[in-house]
Amino acid sequence: MVSFTPVRFAAFSALVASLAVAAVPAHAEPRSYRIDPSHFSIVFNAMHIGYAPTWGLFLKGEGGFTYDEETRELSDLSVAIEAGSVFSNDERRDGHLRSGDFLDAEAHPSITFRMTEAEAKTETTGTVTGDLTLRGVTRPVTLDVTLNKIGPYPFGGTYVIGISANTTLKRSDFDMTYAVENGLVGDEVSIRIGLEAIRD
Repeated sequence: MVSFTPVRFAAFSALVASLAVAAVPAHAEPRSYRIDPSHFSIVFNAMHIGYAPTWGLFLKGEGGFTYDEETRELSDLSVAIEAGSVFSNDERRDGHLRSGDFLDAEAHPSITFRMTEAEAKTETTGTVTGDLTLRGVTRPVTLDVTLNKIGPYPFGGTYVIGISANTTLKRSDFDMTYAVENGLVGDEVSIRIGLEAIRD
């Protein structure tokens, strides 16, 4: 029979403890992601005199967030869009969209969204609610979000998450009332977002 002196027992206890810790799977910690500007699409549409939707997009935006892949917890999402980067394939209309009738881009050059809460519905879908600031007016907005894919990127050795999101808002909630009353431009604006974000 092997006898354990205090020193031997302490060493044995330390070994057992270290093996026990090693046997526990490592918990995936939340990681920071930055949105890839070259894969960041923000598309919108509104009805034009009731005939058909007119589409547009923003060409410049940036942002980031924190995501825990194991718990599917999203946090710290913040996005900034350059209002003056609006594009609708018509120079005159784009100039009007930048004016005080719509985005008022000179006075309010940045459109921002800051997340306040997120809720997972399934393994790949959920909602994200946050404060949208447009024309200096801040209102809560909820987006329906789908996680398309997450994993090693096939190019460049990075780790990427791909997300789609959509929502609908009213222009008038942001004091953008031009042509709402006469129905020339729809009050409701549908927004679709697609992005890839790179893990830091």
